[in-house]
Formats: sequence, C-alpha cells, structure tokens
Amino acid sequence: MTAAPFTRRFLIEAARTPVNLLVLVLVPVVFVVVAAGPMADAAELLGGPGGPAVQTATAGWAASFIAAIAMYFQMRGARAADRRLVLAGLAPSRLVAARTTTGLALALLAAAAALLALQLRTGLGDDPGRVLAGTLMFAVIYLAIGALIGVLVANPVNGTVLVLFVWILDVFFGPAIGAADRPVTRVLPTHFVTLWMIDLPSHHAGRIGDLGWALAWVVVATAVGWTVIIATSRVARPRRHARPGSAVDQVAAGVRMGLRETGRNRVLWALLIAVPVVFVLLAVATTPDEFTSMTVREHGRAFSQQVWLPDVHGGTMAPIAIASLATLAGLFTVLGARSADQRLALAGFRPGSLLASRLAVVSLLALLATAASLAVTATVFEARQWGLYIASNTLIALTYALIGVLIGPIFGRVGGVLIAFLVPFLDIGIEQSPMLQPQPPTWAHALPGYGPGRVLIDAALTPTFDETGALLLGIAWLAALTTAAALLFRHAATAPR
Repeated sequence: MTAAPFTRRFLIEAARTPVNLLVLVLVPVVFVVVAAGPMADAAELLGGPGGPAVQTATAGWAASFIAAIAMYFQMRGARAADRRLVLAGLAPSRLVAARTTTGLALALLAAAAALLALQLRTGLGDDPGRVLAGTLMFAVIYLAIGALIGVLVANPVNGTVLVLFVWILDVFFGPAIGAADRPVTRVLPTHFVTLWMIDLPSHHAGRIGDLGWALAWVVVATAVGWTVIIATSRVARPRRHARPGSAVDQVAAGVRMGLRETGRNRVLWALLIAVPVVFVLLAVATTPDEFTSMTVREHGRAFSQQVWLPDVHGGTMAPIAIASLATLAGLFTVLGARSADQRLALAGFRPGSLLASRLAVVSLLALLATAASLAVTATVFEARQWGLYIASNTLIALTYALIGVLIGPIFGRVGGVLIAFLVPFLDIGIEQSPMLQPQPPTWAHALPGYGPGRVLIDAALTPTFDETGALLLGIAWLAALTTAAALLFRHAATAPR
C-alpha cells in the first residue's frame, strides 16, 4: 500500500475544519499585503537592503510560519493515531511520507496565497522562478522545525511560542532586515535561502555558494523531519485532569489548579524569559546609530520630536513581545481547560466562579509576561515616566490576553495560533510602531493597541501625562473584551453536555 490513501485521509481530516483552511490562506495574504511595506521601511532603517527585496521575502516568511504551525499541530494531534497505525502494520516510511506530504500540501496552500498576494502587490520581480523556489525552500525548512518542536514540546503554548521565537529570530535578525554580513546570523535556518531568493550575494558562502548552502539546509531539514516523525509514531501519552469546588472557594480552587498546572510547565517559564531577552536585547544590539522622528503630545499640543534610535528602540520593542506572549497565554489557557471546564460545570462548579478563576489565571500569566519583558527592557531603556510606562504595558498585556481568550473558542488551536500571531504583530508591531511611522494612521485608531500605545509613547518620551483620552479608550477596550470573553466563555463551558 502506498502513502497516497493516508495523505488523502489526512487532508480530508484537515479540511473538516474549514476555518483552518480559510486562515491558512487569509494570514499569508494579509501578512504580505499589510506588512510588506512597513517591513521594507524597517529594513532600511536597521541597515538591511529594504525595498522590493524585503517585500519579496515576505512570501517566504509567511509560508514558513504557516508550515511550522501546521506541522506542529499535525504532529501533536496525531501522535496516538500514528502509533496505532504503525502497530496495525503500516510501514513507518509510508506514515512519514503521508505526514510530510500533508504538511507540505498545507504549506503550499499558504505559499500560493502569499505568492498571489505578492504578485498583485508588487509582482514577482525579474526572476519569478527564484521567488517560487525560495518560498518552497522556506516552507520545507520550517516543516522540519515544526515537526521537531512537535516531538520535543508537548504543551501547545510552549510549542507555538517556540515556533514564533525561532521565526522572529530568523526574520528580524536575518539578512533581509539587518546587515547580511553579521557572522552570528549565518546559523539562522533561512539565512542563505533569503540571500539567494532576493538575489543578494553574501560573499561568505564559499565555493558552494548561497544556493548550495540553501539546498543543504533543505536536505538536512528533510532528514530531520523524516527522523522525528518516525520517532513520534512510537510514542503516545494523552493526559488531562480537573476537580470541583464551591462559591468563593471555587474561585480559589480554580485559580490554584490553574497555577499548579502552569507551575509544572517549566518550559513556559524559560520561554517567558528567553523571548523578551532575545527579542529586546538583540533588537537593541542591531539598532543603527541615528536619529528618528516620533510624534508626542505635551501640554495638549502634538509635535514631532527627534530621538536617538538606540535610546528608544528597546522601549518600543517590549510591548510587541508582551502582546504576543499574552495572546498565546489567553488562547491556550482557555483551550487547554475547555473539556475540564465543561465537566466542572456539570459537576456543580458555578459558571461565574469558573470564569473568574480562568480569567485570573490568564491575567496572572499576562502580568508574568509583562514583568519578564520589562525587567529585560529596564536594562537598556530609561522611560521618562516609569509608572505610566509599566501601566501601559500592563494594559496591552491584559487586552491581548483577553483577545487570546476570544480567539480560542472561535478559531480553535491551529487557526487561533495563526490569528494570535497576526493580530498583535499587525497592531502593535506595525501600525502602532513609532519606529515605522511618526504616528499611527487614522484607521489604526480603531485597533485595541492604539490607546495603550499612545500612553506608552507619552510615558517613554515626555515628563508629563497628556494622553487621558487614549487611556480611557484603552480601558474601554479592556471592559468590552472582558464582557465579550465572559459571554463566550459561559457558552463554551456549558454548551456540550
């Protein structure tokens, strides 16, 4: 028997959740259309090539992230089933071929959407074959990364944060955004793929050239993916637990259980420290020595202020790390406890107590991400109003943690992770970023990050508080999201009986 029937069944299984397929197309399209221009501007600011080269690379970046996430969840969701198939007599090589083909098919769907968006936005350039091949190599390399993380990391919060962590390192410190000749970045997975794809010779690839090293990465990635999928087919270990309580005691019991479960997750603690450390400190280390303009408000008047980029870059990167970590914390706290919450509700756990305990755990994780990020940021950045700066980052964390709570029941694990990546990146990382534009565009005022983002800039750069309206807008967003999360959570916890 060939691997084709199993590949077909795996694809049919993936297609049973139409929202996942929609997101696989929607996320890369939005990423290329919205993020290509601002990332090209950021690349020029940080010493990279900028322009069409970076916009071309966005197709590969989108395909790689989608490929890693799709492969990670395919590995985690099918571990027990794959083991049963092997025990039933399926050759491991055929299982590997089927799983790899399924992941590649999903990645190709995302890559096709990204390339179509790139064609409509800027075109594929003078060598479309190079762009197509480069995007495919991005996807293959990240399929292996997703498979490897799927084997090593069982907890979906840790797994997706680790995928995001590798991807951020690869993209933001790679040759398209920063300088191409930094020795430390040559070990990044798509360093040589990026250089070859955007036709930027490295002059440090030796005799085999950039294409040779890129193909070597693809071959090694394929071998790693093959090996880890075979290893996965021999292991299965499902695990869940929950427990009832009562009234105020129920809230305390729910929080205690949530924190106990989180406390066992030692990889998460390491990631909460490692992500802001690497993201903020490496961003500061690669910042060029030059001035930039940022719009601030002082004594009721908005004006443009010249700031020294190395002094402020770390302070503007912290909220991006905070928003991403908080969104994933909210997403997986709710999804991980969903079936347990339904059983607790049936066992007599009051819906209000259950909601309060889950939101308390989500808030504590968001505050932990904030504390870890700000502790790192304080070593490289000096805010003019520290109390307000901490408050604005906390508001961002709580806001995006609630967005993660809402995303989970609507989009599920795979679609939820992709949306959880896209929303804070486009909002905090692109549209609200003072590094990319002096002030957010008018339409971005409607995004959840606008209010706390303006408060953050005011706290970071000015000695007095002048953003009362923005603060109230941020609090209004927090209240609305809390209400929406309460309604959705009550339905999700009590619907299936």
